[in-house]
Amino acid sequence: MEAAMQTEAWEQKNKKRMFYVIAFLSVATVATYFINQYYIYIAAYTWFGVIYGMCLQYGRFCFSSAFRDLFAVGVPRMVVGIMIAMIFFAFVSSFVTASKLSTFHAAPVGSFMIIAGFIFGVGMVFAGGCASGSLYKTGEGSGAAMLVLLSISITQSIFVAIRGNWVNKLVPQSWHDSAVAKNLPPQIKAGDGWMDQYLAGFVWNHPDITFARMFGFADESVTGAFILNTFVGVILPAALVLLWVYLVWVRKSFLKKRMAAGQVATGFGANLAGYWSMITASKRTALAGLVLGIACGFHMFVMKGLQLRFGVHNFGELMQRMDLTFGLTVKGTVFDPGYWYVTTQEAQWVGWVVQKMGIENMDNIFFGLTNGIPNPLFNPADWMTIGLILGASILALSANEFKWKKPTMELAFWAILGGALMGIGSRLALGCNVGGFLIRISNGNPAGWLFGIGMVGGAFLGVKIFNWYTERKMAKEMEAF
Repeated sequence: MEAAMQTEAWEQKNKKRMFYVIAFLSVATVATYFINQYYIYIAAYTWFGVIYGMCLQYGRFCFSSAFRDLFAVGVPRMVVGIMIAMIFFAFVSSFVTASKLSTFHAAPVGSFMIIAGFIFGVGMVFAGGCASGSLYKTGEGSGAAMLVLLSISITQSIFVAIRGNWVNKLVPQSWHDSAVAKNLPPQIKAGDGWMDQYLAGFVWNHPDITFARMFGFADESVTGAFILNTFVGVILPAALVLLWVYLVWVRKSFLKKRMAAGQVATGFGANLAGYWSMITASKRTALAGLVLGIACGFHMFVMKGLQLRFGVHNFGELMQRMDLTFGLTVKGTVFDPGYWYVTTQEAQWVGWVVQKMGIENMDNIFFGLTNGIPNPLFNPADWMTIGLILGASILALSANEFKWKKPTMELAFWAILGGALMGIGSRLALGCNVGGFLIRISNGNPAGWLFGIGMVGGAFLGVKIFNWYTERKMAKEMEAF
């Protein structure tokens, strides 16, 4: 009886906390709008972050879990959810693109995306969660996820800014020459530092194409948006990925169960039933993927609408109107993707702190030329991340799944190591499992599939290493016992 009363009291506390979070977001949105209407731009990012966080938490949506569960125990639930999210996002984004309201910008396409994805894939398995998964788990009170988030943030900010003669010795001469030839603003030392020369002297030399442009069509055309970018670039390969998953991991067990039930277990009809059963096996994950995909597309539409409403192309222009110029790039801009993104703003947190400490951090391409390091209070992408964490916490509190969880030393080690690898991988690919994979694929950018190939390979290796470590640890414990 007493235990039941304590549980009920805990549930009531969680409900109150949930309403406190919602009230904070609502009051902040209204109050800041009355201070200055431009803050509605930040509010839009925040509330879309809330939607993303709720979808991720509801569907237990994590790219690391997707590949770990598939490779380790043959469970395809999360892979199916990811493919569903991509397909629905592609449908919505094709309408947005054809309406000339898209904010998407394609990434350069090259084999370096596979390498970057591989590093990221190993890291997310080690960390026990991808970049977005770590954020929603932070919203559930996971201390390990918080360490992953911290590790990603610090690693990125160091990786993009590190300089020195020993670093330059690792840079091919062709990268250096190409970077210097770009004639970037004098404040940006593009000829110094590995990451800057990697970007300006190597990555930028690759084409930033889409499937539509590969075949000579504009992204905004009906053929380009709907047929090439969406059908050829997303739906067809996603269906093939799901077919591969079905044939390798699902088919045998499904047909065996079907035979045991006295049903036909051969032929096209039986396999089609198995394929559909795999897709609908977890309605919760499928629903989360559906809503996530639609929200991602609608996010682009809303942000483009706000840009048109205020007559700007970047939030940095609104910051200048409000005399908030600290941390703007040499172009007067800030990181303002116009759609869901994760890791860049996390690096900005640390970059801003370092700059405030008096250490020059705006002479590199990442901070000084492309993203800036504005005050986190006025950084729209920062608030998208905060919204995601709070959105996950709202749903976790409502379902009594929120709990502060202190990590063990072992978990902390893997979290920090995995976060560091994800930070490096995301900078090499100019994006993580969200911006580098989900967003790009759904908008017809082949770079997303290349990153995904690397990520799958890295996840496979990560699972193998982790299994080897676990088995060796258990063997030692049994030997000691």
